[in-house]
Amino acid sequence: MLTVVPELPADDSTSTSVSSSLIDQIVREGARKMLAAALQAEVDAYIAAFADERDEAGRRLVVRNGYHQPRDILTAAGAIEVKAPRVNDKRIDEATGERKRFSSAILPPWCRKTPQLTEVLPLLYLHGLSSGDFVPALGQFLGSTAGLSASVITRLTEQWKAEQRTFAARDLSGVDYVYLWVDGIHVNIRLEEHKLCLLVMIGVRADGRKELVALTDGYRESAESWADLLRDCKRRGMRAPVLAVGDGALGFWSALGEVFPQTRAQRCWFHKISNVLGALPKSAHAGAKKALAEIWNAEDRDHAERAVKDFQAVYGVKYPKAVAKVVDDLDELLAFYDFPAEHWVHLRTTNPIESTFATVRHRTKVTKGPGSRAAGLAMAFKLIESAQKRWRAVNAPHLVALVRAGATFVKGKLVERPKESPAIEDQSVAA
Repeated sequence: MLTVVPELPADDSTSTSVSSSLIDQIVREGARKMLAAALQAEVDAYIAAFADERDEAGRRLVVRNGYHQPRDILTAAGAIEVKAPRVNDKRIDEATGERKRFSSAILPPWCRKTPQLTEVLPLLYLHGLSSGDFVPALGQFLGSTAGLSASVITRLTEQWKAEQRTFAARDLSGVDYVYLWVDGIHVNIRLEEHKLCLLVMIGVRADGRKELVALTDGYRESAESWADLLRDCKRRGMRAPVLAVGDGALGFWSALGEVFPQTRAQRCWFHKISNVLGALPKSAHAGAKKALAEIWNAEDRDHAERAVKDFQAVYGVKYPKAVAKVVDDLDELLAFYDFPAEHWVHLRTTNPIESTFATVRHRTKVTKGPGSRAAGLAMAFKLIESAQKRWRAVNAPHLVALVRAGATFVKGKLVERPKESPAIEDQSVAA
């Protein structure tokens, strides 16, 4: 009689490991049977679809023909041995003159790993697992070491480089980016003396979704490097964003004024607070942080401007340099107040880039940096591509299209009929 749970040994110390092993065996056996049934159903449906097609002797042109050689497939449940059914298809393709062949949509001939596992391998590498650690780390867990060699990761890195080059040359005319976050991220290069400076642009589409716009390497954060990137995006069809958010690096703002002069500028409050505190003694940091929060977290622009005057009155005499860092860039620091209130939390800082590149910094810290500039660029691209799947749209995404259309927002609220000019009002009264 078939029993699901065999008799366990008397030794309690091994009971847990035996139970765990038994669970794995049951899961893998169930997965194997389900996969075999699915493959069999797929083949039966294929043969039934061409049951009426016969040769001159009246014999069917599409029939079963045994099984392929068994092979191990790495899945999330572990390694599963599969014997795929084989089909003998005698039909001739009139266009090519060659025999038609059955190809399983469930288990292609080249498949040795499930798509989910294929995605896991590069993610583990990108998050710090060395290519030489794949076999000992995952071999025992999956029950097989097939497809886990270091050469697999080497081939993946070459594929990532090709994907990054394709991404950098894609057409941008079909996408409209209304908001734009920009930043320069510095990454160590293990085999080179200089650091890699990644120029990153993340945009908000008209439907409210966030998306990586561009990623390239530049010389520090120079104006020419940023201008080259912006000009390249414009050449590929990119429209001028309504608002760009970045830190105080003069290189980008100079390039933006040259390539997209109509785009408004918003300085990142995260970087600005750091700059202001750097010009203050530590004893004044707590009070300054609270005063600065009254500015960037104000109810509207009018309250923010009053908070700036209060900040200037308290710190202007003793620390004029700290106050100047706010007053001199006031228009750029408060630009976000002219947009929907639901978007303020997104537009005040470059947090979408900072939070995403925390993963990049973690990976480069573990590996002491990528081996080359091309590898570092490809690594950053794949990490952002992976993180992008988890990005949520901005608040009130329907308002993004209105921003592009030039709608007016006062104190964060949409004004459907902006106040008319006095001249127009006088004409209407006279009529």
